[in-house]
Amino acid sequence: MSNTSRDTLQRFSFDNTDIRGEITHLQDSYREVLRRHQYPPRIAVAVGELMAATALLSASLKFAGRLTLQMRLPGNVTLLQAETNEKGQLRAIARYDESAGDSELRFDDGQLVITIEPEQGQRYQGIVSINGGNIAQALEEYFTQSEQLGSHFWLACDGQTAAALMLQKMPTPAGQVTDTDAWDRVSHLASTIRNDELLGLDAATVLHRLFHEEQTRIYPASELSFFCTCSKPRIANALHQMGYDELNSMIEENGKIDITCEFCQQSYVFDRPQVEELFPERNPH
Repeated sequence: MSNTSRDTLQRFSFDNTDIRGEITHLQDSYREVLRRHQYPPRIAVAVGELMAATALLSASLKFAGRLTLQMRLPGNVTLLQAETNEKGQLRAIARYDESAGDSELRFDDGQLVITIEPEQGQRYQGIVSINGGNIAQALEEYFTQSEQLGSHFWLACDGQTAAALMLQKMPTPAGQVTDTDAWDRVSHLASTIRNDELLGLDAATVLHRLFHEEQTRIYPASELSFFCTCSKPRIANALHQMGYDELNSMIEENGKIDITCEFCQQSYVFDRPQVEELFPERNPH
C-alpha cells in the first residue's frame, strides 16, 4: 500500500473481546465526486457522510460484487446514493431540487436502503427508516434489528474530507470467555471523538488517542479510490434493451444519441452507424 494514500480503510479489534472496528478517511475519492457535480454545501456534506459509511461497509464484501447505500426521501432532496465494490472503489450521486437554495434543502424522514449484489449469487437488500438524514443512527438501527449486531457509527464531513468510525459487537463463540465490560467501556471511549479529530488525524493517531489503554490489534490498511463503472459497452447494452425503433426515432430527431453518466458526467455519443451495429441481426450480410 502507498504511504501517500489519503483514502484508506483501517480495520482493528480488541484482544480478549468480541469487538471489531473500522476507521476510514476519504479525500481524493470524495473530491473526485465533488469535482464532477456542483453540489450545494448541505448536499456535499451528506454525500461525504454517505460515502464514508459505504467505505466502512465495503470490508464486508468478501467476493466480487457491489454494495450500495441509498437514502430515498420525499421532499426536495429525493436521493443520495453511494456505491463500492470489493476493491474499495467508490462513486456517489445526489438528486435534489436544484432550484432550491442551500438553506431550503431538507432531509425529510425516509428510507435507507442497503443493497449487496454479488457478481455470482443472490442479491440482498435491507431497508431501515432514516430520520432527518441521520445516516449513523439509521445504520445502528439496521445492524441491531436485522443483523443482531450491536453497532456504533460516527460520521464526519467538512465539504473537503469525509471520515467515519465504526464499532461492532460480534457474536461470542460458545464457550469463549471475553471481557464482559468491554463493549460499554470501548463505546464510551469512542464517543469522545470530535469531528475535527476524526477528519484531521490519521487512523493510527485516532486509535491511540481513543484506545491507548486497551489491547488494540490493528490490521493492514486498504486503499480506497474513486472509480465509475460506466463504459461505452455498458451504455450500448442498455440502449439495446430499448429496442431498434426507439433508438431510430431518437436518431431521426437529434441526429445522434448522447448519454451522460449521472455519476461521473462522462458523455457517450452514438451515431446512426453505431446504433446499427447494436442490432447485427438486422444486417445479416
